[in-house]
Amino acid sequence: MSPRIPARWYFDIISPYAYLHLRRFAELNPALEVEPVPVLFAGLLKHWDNKGPAELAPKRLHTYRSCVWAASQLGIPFRLPPNHPFNSLHAQRLLTGLGAPREAVEAAYDFVWREGRDVPAEWPLFCERLGIGLDAAAALIADPAVKQKLADNASQAAAQGVFGVPTLTFRGQSFWGSDSNAWANAFIDDPQLFDSGEMKRAAEIGIGAARKEAR
Repeated sequence: MSPRIPARWYFDIISPYAYLHLRRFAELNPALEVEPVPVLFAGLLKHWDNKGPAELAPKRLHTYRSCVWAASQLGIPFRLPPNHPFNSLHAQRLLTGLGAPREAVEAAYDFVWREGRDVPAEWPLFCERLGIGLDAAAALIADPAVKQKLADNASQAAAQGVFGVPTLTFRGQSFWGSDSNAWANAFIDDPQLFDSGEMKRAAEIGIGAARKEAR
């Protein structure tokens, strides 16, 4: 039997694309041993001085519609929550404190994007779905070690060049988005995928023009 390939899957339950990707994990080569890693998408946006798709009005609507369409084409149950974006900090801390086991991550995503529920408004039910009582959940999200772990996850992600969620990383490369499974599988089959031809040249392209800061 070939050795398993360790991989990290950076996620934030605020992302509908991460839900769609999680639902498509069966498409990934089984050689991958995927570790879910909670991060704050907002933290990555701040690190890269970027805006999320929900921060631009036309892109926000397009994002929701594209996710509804993709889910319908893939046969994935999908329902938008009543408010988005929402504050996912406590949820991400809770998942971090629990160790982000696959079943808890799936339960969290199903709560938001399968059932269309509101995490901040339905926090007690959210905790129940993750199998933890309110007092224990409160202790976890207030634990300084848990807070630091979530912050460290984001720092490690950014250091690897992760700019968004979902992102799957392994063998020093990153695969962003819900539709990146075929590309990731191709890299497993061909570890030299990025080392020749246009793939190699992509890392050597110069910047011909850059946006200037407004004065």
